[in-house]
Order: sequence, then C-alpha cells, then structure tokens
Amino acid sequence: MPRVYIGIGSNIDRENSIRGAVRELTAHYGQLTLSPVYESKALGFEGENFYNLVTGFDSAEPIEQITETLSRIESRLGRVRQENRFSARTLDLDLLLYGDLVQHDDKVNLPHPDIRRYAFVLSPLADIAPDLRHPETGLACAKMWQQFEMGKQEMWKTNFDPRT
Repeated sequence: MPRVYIGIGSNIDRENSIRGAVRELTAHYGQLTLSPVYESKALGFEGENFYNLVTGFDSAEPIEQITETLSRIESRLGRVRQENRFSARTLDLDLLLYGDLVQHDDKVNLPHPDIRRYAFVLSPLADIAPDLRHPETGLACAKMWQQFEMGKQEMWKTNFDPRT
C-alpha cells in the first residue's frame, strides 16, 4: 500500500479551513501523520499570510480517486477555483507523492514540483518524512531541506494545532 503525502494550505479562514480538511481527510483515510503548521507570506500576489502543512497516510486508492476526493473536500470547504494560480484560497489540497511513483502527464504530476520549489511544502514534508527519498532526485527530504535556498520566501512555525 503506497504512502501518500498531501500538501494543505489556506489563507482565507485558514484555521477553520485547515481543521475541516484534517477532519475530512481523517474520516476518509483514517490515521494521519501531520507536520507542524507553518505560516508564510503569500507568493506571487498580495494577500493574507498562508498556513501550510503536510499530511501523510497509507492508501490503496488509485491516484484518480484520491485527487477526486481532494477536490470534493476543497469544494465542500468553500474552494472556488480561479484561473489565476496565484490567488487567495480557502483551501488547497495538493497530492505531493504517491509512493515512489514518477508520472508527469496531463492527468498526474508526481512527484509534485512544488516539493522542490517551495519551502512551505518541503520543510513540513521533511518534518514528517526526513528519510523519505525523493523519487526523482534520490535525496532524502531532510537533505533536500538542508540544501534548500529560501530566496525571498518567508515562513515560520506556528503553534496552531489543526486537530483541536
């Protein structure tokens, strides 16, 4: 059964949105491993700060079913899709990894490129899976994080617990 990792983010009603996502993911997939929650400035647009975390769980569901479930959860919790990728959102659930699968086509983009691109994805992933090897680079997440260049990205850990 593959280990699945999901990135969770919100900058609109972020505490309620993330709590709702964790509640729904737990109801659907069972026990979750949750990273700490990070706060970061919006990238690519002016907006409220984001809360981001990563969760991991085991699932035998096919990728298509997982992505449909993530989309339904986003919609139920108020996500309205906009054409502009860089915009405020109530909830963003991204499939980051599905076991060690590498697939880049019009249906699936795994491993998700944001793992290597954004601190708010890589750092929480490294928190919960430091020894996990990236399927394309072969590097452990902790090593990738150690080598990561922050650039203009600003982020810090919060005390927010989405299970409360």
